[in-house]
Amino acid sequence: MKIELHNFTIRDIFNGYVNDEEEGVFGYGGKLNIRPKYQREFVYKPEQQRAVINTITRDLPLNVMYWCKSDDGNFELMDGQQRTLSFCSYCNGDFSVEDKYFHNLPTDQKEQILNYRLFVYVCEGTDSEKLDWFKIINIAGEKLTAQELRNAVYAGPWTTSAKRYFAKTGCVASKLSEKYVKASTIRQELLEKALEWICDKEGCEIEDYMARHQHDPDASALWSYFRNVIDWVQAKFIKTRSEMKQVAWGSLYNKYGEDASLDAAKLEARIAELMADDDVTNKAGIYDYVLTGNERKLSIRAFRPREQRTAYERQKGICPRCGKHFEFEQMQADHITPWAKGGKTIPENCQMLCAECNRRKSDA
Repeated sequence: MKIELHNFTIRDIFNGYVNDEEEGVFGYGGKLNIRPKYQREFVYKPEQQRAVINTITRDLPLNVMYWCKSDDGNFELMDGQQRTLSFCSYCNGDFSVEDKYFHNLPTDQKEQILNYRLFVYVCEGTDSEKLDWFKIINIAGEKLTAQELRNAVYAGPWTTSAKRYFAKTGCVASKLSEKYVKASTIRQELLEKALEWICDKEGCEIEDYMARHQHDPDASALWSYFRNVIDWVQAKFIKTRSEMKQVAWGSLYNKYGEDASLDAAKLEARIAELMADDDVTNKAGIYDYVLTGNERKLSIRAFRPREQRTAYERQKGICPRCGKHFEFEQMQADHITPWAKGGKTIPENCQMLCAECNRRKSDA
């Protein structure tokens, strides 16, 4: 792989600057792709943008940037997107610094900014070499997420389409699922979650799924599946609660999406009852529990140490199931009347069992 250090001015890069949601972000007379397919959407905060401009106006050095040269002679920006977008956006009049927009500056200050020199390493090589290098330089700064790196490896028409559905601010998937899913679109979290769900259904890894569909013309199948999941949630869980954003809806849909016996009104009645139960400490787990019956999802409130000691002394250290004596540390607290049968986590319902008897009771 060939790597060379170049000097470019801001004037060079801002020349022909275009930032279009559909067409992409380009500079350097249209020859520099500022936001390639594997890059995230803009994530710098206003104060970070201003810090970049202040660095430039004080003639202090910005960190080195990295470009890739394509076979057609054009370039892709590998590292330095946020800094590049900051100074291009400022020169474009998109934000101000100290209440001054670029067009309000005196001519000499404009020229100082436009003539500011940037250090850029330009590399040429195969796709795999460039990707390996990108992973190395990504160690510093704001790292790419696992899904962003997958987008780089499996870039193609499918990934471009998937990002349009799941990874744009205000995208259709975000609007549809905002009450039921907590995930960022900018950092590709929503796309990753959709992939996790469909991969759970198909029994594969995300990388396998993306490799298989990399050259598909679009990601309509993933979008259709995701929409079916959310439609099912809306139909079966009729009251919206904040706890719903913590639920792995895809896994539940994969198992119970075709179960016609699920009654939305009955599910809501049981959910409301459990939400009011002080013994249930994991409220988000209620949605899993009403379908699977897995009590562990609820994290039932445990007996306090004082309640356990009181029960142990009352029993004189005897396990009521096997009749043997054990030290306090060898015993475990148990609900006499199981929680699932209405037993509460109160001192009167506490007994101490030996570990073996407690295991057998739990397995029964």
